[in-house]
Amino acid sequence: QPELGKPMRNCYSLPGPDFTYGMYMHKRDGGVPEAIGHWDAVKAKAHPRKRVMPRDFVAMGRAAVDEGCTKAREFALYYGYMDIRCKDKGILRHGGKAPPGMTFGKPPRPPTPFFDLMQHRYKELWMEEQRARTRVQHMVKKKVGIMGEVRENRTTFLRTHPLPVKEESFWHLRRFEKVNAPQNPSPD
Repeated sequence: QPELGKPMRNCYSLPGPDFTYGMYMHKRDGGVPEAIGHWDAVKAKAHPRKRVMPRDFVAMGRAAVDEGCTKAREFALYYGYMDIRCKDKGILRHGGKAPPGMTFGKPPRPPTPFFDLMQHRYKELWMEEQRARTRVQHMVKKKVGIMGEVRENRTTFLRTHPLPVKEESFWHLRRFEKVNAPQNPSPD
């Protein structure tokens, strides 16, 4: 039982003061002479390991649908057969070489000629475009006026193509028809 007013002790005893938790590293603290005499250099690895990229399930699913897979079993078989990996986006950061003629970043914007801004050249170009557009619109209106064609609307169409006349139907319900019933023979 725990002692009154004290927390319950766990059943493990801690190691002594000379115990080191974790990995023990030997200190080499010889001061400046040791630092100058023994450089701790990182040795290069013999073969740099190739990074294995994770599988690209989105691309594999898209390809499986293109192949006609519709059931879960077919997808599983396709995933076992095809192994599409994600593209390594950071390949150039990890020592890869850039293809020849490749440049990074966005190309710079062409410089704006300041002289054209000062002389309102862009305004003049816009005004010329507007004048040309108005001339074209006037020419189109003149062509329509010269030909004498009137835009056809519903009224003009009905004048030239009248609706067919409805024929009157002579059909009636049977009970409203006069039926020539056989007359009773008179007793003679």
